[in-house]
Order: sequence, then C-alpha cells, then structure tokens
Amino acid sequence: MEKIIRRNMKNENTIKNKKINTLEELGKLADYSFTNTLVCDPMANKDGQNFHPREVYNGHYVPVTPTPIENPIYITHSKTFFEELGLDDSLAQSDDFIKMFSGDTSNVPKPLHNIGWACGYALSIYGTEYYQQCPFQTGNGYGDGRAISILEAIINGKHWEMQLKGGGKTPYCRGADGRAVLRSSIREFLAQELMSALNIPTSRSLSLYTSATETVTRPWFTEGSYSKDPEVMIEEAVAISTRVAPSFIRVGQLELFARRARKNEHPKAKEELEQIVLHAIQREYNEQIDDNLPLEEKILLFASLFRERLTSLVANWIRVGYCQGNFNSDNTAVGGFTLDYGPFGFIDLFNPSYQPWTGGGRHFSFFNQSEAARKNFNMFCSALMPLLESHPSALEELASIRNDFAELMEEKLQEMWALKLGLNKFDEELFNSLMSLMIETSVDYIIFFRELSSVPQDISKLEKSFYKELKDENIKKRWAQWLESWNLKLSATSKQMKDINPKYTLREWFLVPAYEEAKNGNYTLILELQNIMTNPYDEQSSEIEKKYYTKKPLELFNIAGVSHVSCSS
Repeated sequence: MEKIIRRNMKNENTIKNKKINTLEELGKLADYSFTNTLVCDPMANKDGQNFHPREVYNGHYVPVTPTPIENPIYITHSKTFFEELGLDDSLAQSDDFIKMFSGDTSNVPKPLHNIGWACGYALSIYGTEYYQQCPFQTGNGYGDGRAISILEAIINGKHWEMQLKGGGKTPYCRGADGRAVLRSSIREFLAQELMSALNIPTSRSLSLYTSATETVTRPWFTEGSYSKDPEVMIEEAVAISTRVAPSFIRVGQLELFARRARKNEHPKAKEELEQIVLHAIQREYNEQIDDNLPLEEKILLFASLFRERLTSLVANWIRVGYCQGNFNSDNTAVGGFTLDYGPFGFIDLFNPSYQPWTGGGRHFSFFNQSEAARKNFNMFCSALMPLLESHPSALEELASIRNDFAELMEEKLQEMWALKLGLNKFDEELFNSLMSLMIETSVDYIIFFRELSSVPQDISKLEKSFYKELKDENIKKRWAQWLESWNLKLSATSKQMKDINPKYTLREWFLVPAYEEAKNGNYTLILELQNIMTNPYDEQSSEIEKKYYTKKPLELFNIAGVSHVSCSS
C-alpha cells in the first residue's frame, strides 16, 4: 500500500544550486494567491489593524498585521525542511528573518507584504453543526483566533503558505490574547517534525522563537495532580512557531461559505463558496484536476481525491499511534494532511479508546478516528452540494462518493494492519486475537510492534513492551499460539516491518522535562528530541535507546499534563 508508508524518499525539488541566504531572496519567490484572487472582508480596515472580536459577514479573509513578540529568542528551526526549501540554515538566525517570523513584519523587504491575513470557518463536531462557540451565536465570529498567514511563495515548483501560530489578535480571537505559549509551541514544532519523518502528510515546522520578556497566564494543572480540569493559572512565556503547508484551507472553511449560501445570507454567498472551492482545488489538487473541466466534474474529482487522502491519512495515524484529540471539521485540511496539533497525543499503553484531551470524548478516541473522519467527510460533501443544485446526476454521484467512505476507510485500515503485521493480506482472526491479547496483557503500542518487527519465535522478545509481568499461564499459551500462527503467515522481512513500525515516538512524558528546562532558557532537550524525532525508524545510539525507547513509568499514569492535557493554549 504505497500511500500508507514510503520511506527514505529523496525530495525531487531539493535545491541543488545556491541556497537562499537572505529574506530578499526569499521575497522574490512570493506569490500571494489567496489574497490576490479571493475576496477581502469589505468591513475590514485595509491597514491590517483588525484585532477586536467582531462578526465577519462575508469575504474569504481579513487583513491582519501580526503582533510581534517582545525580544524574540531563537530556539530552533527545521533543518530537514530548510533543506527541502533550499534555505540556508544561517537564515533562521538572521535578524530580519527572526523579526518576520516572530511577528514583526513592519520592515520586510518588498515584494513581501507587511500585512498578513486570517480566515473564518464554521464549526462542526462529529457531524453536527454548532453556532454557540461563536460569541455572537451566529457563526460569524469563529475562525483563526491566533493563526496569521504572512507569506505565500512558490519554491521549487511547489506553492507554500507560511502561518504564524501565536501571532496576535484577530477578529476571531473571541476575547483571547492571540498568543501561543512556549509549551504548546514546542509540542507542535516537534510533532510536525516527527510526522513528516514518519512519512505522513502534515503541515511542516519552519522555525520556533520565544520571547525573553513577554508572558501570558494560562490555566494548567498543579504538579502531580490527577485532575481532568486545569486547577490554577500559571505564567508562561509566549512563543511563535511558523507552520507551513500548501494551503491552510479547512473543511470548516468550506462549510462556512456553504452555510451562508444555503441560507442566502448575502447576494454573493454562493459565488464566494464557488471561489473558495476552486481555490482549494487549485492549491491542493492542481496536478490531478484539469482546470478546463466543467465545475461539476471538478467538484466530484475533488471529493473523490480528498476521500482517498483522508482515509489514507487516518490509517497512517493509527499505524504510528497518533490520536488527533480534537478532530473537528475545522481541524481537517482539505488537502488531506495533519493540520492542527492542539490536544493531540501519541499513545503509550495500547487502548483503542485512548484520548489525550480531557474535553475530547470517546468520539475522537484512537480507534474511533476513522468514524470521526467519516463524519467530517460528510460535512465536506454537504458543503459542496449548493454548487451542484442544477446538476442532479452530479448530486447523486457525490452522494455515492460520500456513502462509500466507510468501505474505503475499512479497506485502508485492513491494508495498513496487514503491512504492520508483515502479511500479504489482512487476516481478521489473527488481528482480533492480537487486539485481545494486547489489551489483556497491557502492552506499549510502539514498542510492541517494533519488537514484533524483529520476527520473534517466542514471547520473550515481546515482554519488553509489557507493562506488567505476565503470570497467567493461559495468556502465555495464547501468546505462543498466536506467534506460531503469525510466523506461518508472515511474508515480510524484519527490515520491511521496521520500515512500517517506528522505533521512536513523541511521548508526552519526554516533552515535560523539555518544557521545564526551556522555561529557564535551556533548549538542550528540545534539540535532542528534534534529532531523534527526525529519524524515528532508525536504530540510534545505545544511550538514546536506553533513554527514549522505553515504557512510560507507572507512576506517571493518570498524571495531569502528562497522561492527559486540556485544550492546548
């Protein structure tokens, strides 16, 4: 299954000539297609001073000038992504680059723009439309509360959008301060590094800066607490991470314009829906969808291709133990990549109901992500329907594409499990027996499958992944029978299995010490984790293995901020 895992691919677009060393050189590649071709909010101040919560009734974006963080400090940048973009590593620590990507766009060289933009989107949770999260109860105040895009550029033939996370207030901030704290910024930066190295479609990390002086207060947990809800307000340093993707268009964005078109909220509502859909197609699927096709054919191809990407994405998430704790439609990129790293988590102890976010519920739990994806895809299809009203046959075909999602999702999951287990084809009986044993035995998800990749003949090799000593003779016997059956059906080599099953993952209890040290200006652990997470399939040093290829200590289970998190701030 090619889309499930493709390792060690050289990026075809890596610059082979002189690297980009200055902001001026980067600026020459600018191409602001979103703001140049789509509709600006007509009520917005054109100078970008749009910081106060208000209703935005129409238009695709609001111009917003980022609010720079005070006294920015460089922490790190993605060396792998810089290499892919052809940026020289020195650029990340140059004064003008630091200013721009810590929010100060006041003096960027032309043709770079001083003003960025933020977008609105609708909220749907598990297939149900919501309005009450909007402070105006209308849905016109929900959107990019602290994410501000500041650059689009065509680099090596690819279109990239660069967005500041924590860049200050926008009209969608709902009374918040528009800032991200260092803790959540570290998590997002490293998670994007890992997901990219796992060969799973994702927004990318560019750079990470914090402030030497600026802080904000956030709700959090007391040390050692078992609470599910934050108990205290703590002071935290602010930070800005820059994330990069072909676009940041979400299913929720399409939904917003579809709701307006459906309700005929303004004369150009349907036109704005068509514009954002066509723009999404151009940005994300231009190599697969011919621009000369009729609108209805483009839309049907869009739906079919997005379905393919989304099902593959979720199968990949489960393959590597990732749980998108807040898998709403507004956190679902129409490009089919991992978009939002808020209350996410990578699983330790295997539990199909694993959910890292205390506010997420079982509907966004680990094994239910496939069903959550189906709900989001339903909302995506509903958003396209107003554009097909005059094409009954196209509406029928769209319904068929939507209705076949669950079947395709199941196929992708079965293909993934077959690969993960080194089998030619999915074996339901073998799989179900394994799931039962893993749950009864309390195994570490990542370590178990990595050790299984060594093709053990008996249970001794797998015991490294067990959280409790195996004393039950009946379970030992069942494990022996399972291994015997599995070995008879195994078709892959150990190396092939290790290319599917990573050795290292971003465990929350690894991150906590990194946050704590970063508070004091020590970023050593962040850099160490970054190096490990950019090579998650590889055997690393014995020191790294001893420290990071290990089960979660039992005393850390159920500890707030380690085993579960609130919605990241």
